[in-house]
Amino acid sequence: MAFWFELVATGLITGGIYALVALGLNLQYGLMRIMNISHGEFLMLGAYLTWLGHTVLQVNPILFLPVVALALFALGVVVYWLCFRRIIRTAPAVEVIEARSLLVGFGLLFLVQNAAYLAWGADLRGYSFLTEAVDVGGARFQVNRLVVFAFAVGASLLLLAVLRWTLIGKAVRAMMQSPTGAQLVGIDTRFLHPVVFGLGLAMAGVAGALLSMVYEISPGMGEPYTVTALIVIVLGGLGSALGSLLGGFLLGLVETFGMHYTSPSLKMLLSYAVLIGVLLARPKGLFAR
Repeated sequence: MAFWFELVATGLITGGIYALVALGLNLQYGLMRIMNISHGEFLMLGAYLTWLGHTVLQVNPILFLPVVALALFALGVVVYWLCFRRIIRTAPAVEVIEARSLLVGFGLLFLVQNAAYLAWGADLRGYSFLTEAVDVGGARFQVNRLVVFAFAVGASLLLLAVLRWTLIGKAVRAMMQSPTGAQLVGIDTRFLHPVVFGLGLAMAGVAGALLSMVYEISPGMGEPYTVTALIVIVLGGLGSALGSLLGGFLLGLVETFGMHYTSPSLKMLLSYAVLIGVLLARPKGLFAR
C-alpha cells in the first residue's frame, strides 16, 4: 500500500509543476492566441534568479518566490510591449496572430537561452535545500518535494480563485469566451493583455523557482517544459484554467506509472502518446466545456 501511495504522490508532485507552467501559457494563448514557444525559457530565468538569491544573497528560496514573481511579471509586460503588442493590434485574423507569435517566440527562445549560456555557462547549477526525508503515510519523501507540491498547487488554486471571483478574472474569462463581446461591454484590452501576459510569465518564473529547490538547473532546462505545457493545455482544454490543473495532474500520473512499468527513457513517448490519443478522441480537451 505504501508503494502505491508513493507512486501516486510522486505523480501528483510532478503534475503540480506541470499544471503551474501550463496555466501561465494557457492564459496567454487562451486570451490573446499568442503561441509563446519561449515560455519555458522564462521558467529557466526564474530558476536562475532563485539560485542567485540563495547562493549569493543567502535568501531563503521560499521567501524569494514573491521577488521572482514580481520580476518575471515586470519582464513579461516589457516583452509583451516590445514583441507582441503590435502583432495583436495589426493582425487581421486569429490565425495570423498564432503564426506571427510562434515565429517571435522562437526568436525569444534562442535569445533568452543563449543569453543565459553567456551569463552562467553550460554547467549544471544547484543548491541544497530541505533535503531531509520524512515519512508520510508509510512512504518517504524529501521535504523540498512536498514544499514544491504545496506551493505549486497553492499558486494554481489562487489563480483559479482570481479568475472565478474577481472582476479582472471575470474580464479575462469574458475575453476568452468572446473577445468582440467583451470589448463591446467595455473591457479594456490594452490594459488586460499586458497584465495577463505578465501574469503568465510570473507563474512560469515561480515554477522555475520551485524546480530549482529540487533539481539542478541549466540554460536548456526550459524547452521540455514548454512542450509539456502544450500537452497539458491540449489535455485540459484551450482556455480552461481548471482543465490545466487537472491535465497537469493526469499527465504527471501517466508519466510516473508509465516510467515505472516501462522505462524512464520513454517519458516523452508516453506524453506524446497521451497527446495523440486525446487529439483523436476529444480534440477540445478532456475537461473542456
